[in-house]
Formats: sequence, structure tokens, C-alpha cells
Amino acid sequence: MDTALRPVVPPLPSLVRAPEGRTDAAQEFVARMRAAAPDFAAAAGAETAVVREVVPPARHRRSRCCVVLRFSGGDEADLTFLGPVSRPSTAPERAFDLQIQAWLASGRDTEGTWVVPDDEASDGVAVDVSAWSAAARSTG
Repeated sequence: MDTALRPVVPPLPSLVRAPEGRTDAAQEFVARMRAAAPDFAAAAGAETAVVREVVPPARHRRSRCCVVLRFSGGDEADLTFLGPVSRPSTAPERAFDLQIQAWLASGRDTEGTWVVPDDEASDGVAVDVSAWSAAARSTG
């Protein structure tokens, strides 16, 4: 087999185990967000979704997730989501992926204070799902 024509794909990194056998919380967060791609697609009514970037939360930064949705007919949506800053690792947070799914299922409302400027997003804006969730709770 001629390997010159095959793309080189680096192996996926394995989860790093902490000294007591626990896995690294940041890597678990990234793995969970990437695994949620089919749920994001289903919530948005898309055929597929790819999580192209995930940044876990930390004491000094917010969590971030960039998702590309592909719809029937070939249309694509490249969306960036911002979540909360870090919380104690004793309670792993699933709220970020669930908030993204809820926003996608609600019709992807981009007319609110939860749409914020973001230089790193493909279209220059990101959805602050924490702010959207708070606004949705207060109106509902």
C-alpha cells in the first residue's frame, strides 16, 4: 500500500490520570463536549455537527466551544459558545453542553444581550449560553 497518498493523522491523546487514579478534569470536559456533537446536531435539526474547538473553563477564563453544524442541502453554521468560568472540580459540570443544546433547540435566537462580540469567533460574535439561560429562566 502506498502511504504517500494517505494523510497523516496524529493519534488522539489518552486521558491523563492524576496520581490517585482520577482523570484530568479539563480533559474530561473536552472529551464530553466533543462527544456531545451528535446531540448538538439533533437539537439544531442539523444532519451533523463537529466540535472544532473546546476550551475548558479555568479560574481566569470562560469555557468555550465552537461547533460547525451541517444541514441538509449543504448549508453550514459555524457557532461559538461561551460558558462560565471554572467551578470546583468536585462537582463536574454538565451544564455547558446542556445549555448549548437548549439554545440550539430553542431556535438559535441571536437577538439578545447573550450575543456578545468575540474576536476569535468566525462571524465575530459568540453566544453566552449562561446569560441566555438566565434570561430564559427569568422570562419563563
